[in-house]
Amino acid sequence: MKVGVYCNRQTKKFLPIRDGLLRLLAEKKIAYETYYDESEIGSPDILIVLGGDGTILKATLLAGERGIDLLGINSGNLGFLTEFEGEQLEKAVELICGGYETEERSVLEVRARGGRFFALNDAVFQRRFEEGADDNVVELAAEIDGKKVDTFVGDGIIVSTPTGSTAYSLSAGGSILTPDIKAFILTPICTHSLHNRPVVYPDTSVMRVKIEAEGRRVCLICDGRSCGDFCKEDEITVRKAPFGVRFIKSKNNNFFDKLLFKLNKWSS
Repeated sequence: MKVGVYCNRQTKKFLPIRDGLLRLLAEKKIAYETYYDESEIGSPDILIVLGGDGTILKATLLAGERGIDLLGINSGNLGFLTEFEGEQLEKAVELICGGYETEERSVLEVRARGGRFFALNDAVFQRRFEEGADDNVVELAAEIDGKKVDTFVGDGIIVSTPTGSTAYSLSAGGSILTPDIKAFILTPICTHSLHNRPVVYPDTSVMRVKIEAEGRRVCLICDGRSCGDFCKEDEITVRKAPFGVRFIKSKNNNFFDKLLFKLNKWSS
């Protein structure tokens, strides 16, 4: 077994957690290599990520495409995507040594203007400030499998996976989906109509997003990364990607325990 350790040097608890993890791996005679930039990541059997959710998001798509099992250890703040906290290093190493289960998380694929963009959490279609415009809202129409869902006038929309339902979508009033649900969620952002509500739909469906206003640009952001500006002429589709991301989980993993813990921590 070969382990890769992807480190975020910027997190406040990074050094002691990294040093403790590497010591435990050496004691167990587990071959490992460390990475400090996502471009350095090779093809280990397991990728341990030391950081918060942002660090994990940088590594997940690469891990998914290469078939690497991923384990997150929180050395950041919230850590919704991490399996262990920084003080649980021994449990983390015991888990990868003693046989573990994986949980595959679905990924979004957005196609627009000949490009393909991927997101583990969410794809956000967001308004751009236009100098001299009478208003700076955007008008977006959404179709699922060719059937119109609604037209949203406001700051934009979020298309989220179950994994991302506890991220931006949650802040915008979206529902929480458990990771095993085979669905996506469409969440409007600050719309100008009270009838606009989040919509949960099957992940086998294809969504088409139409920008309705002439000359108005919309920014696509996937997992916090800007993927470019698009306009009315662009064909935009959102579907389930042909690959997922396998997260290592412990046998006593309880999504609702973690959810309650993280939400209470987030609210404090």
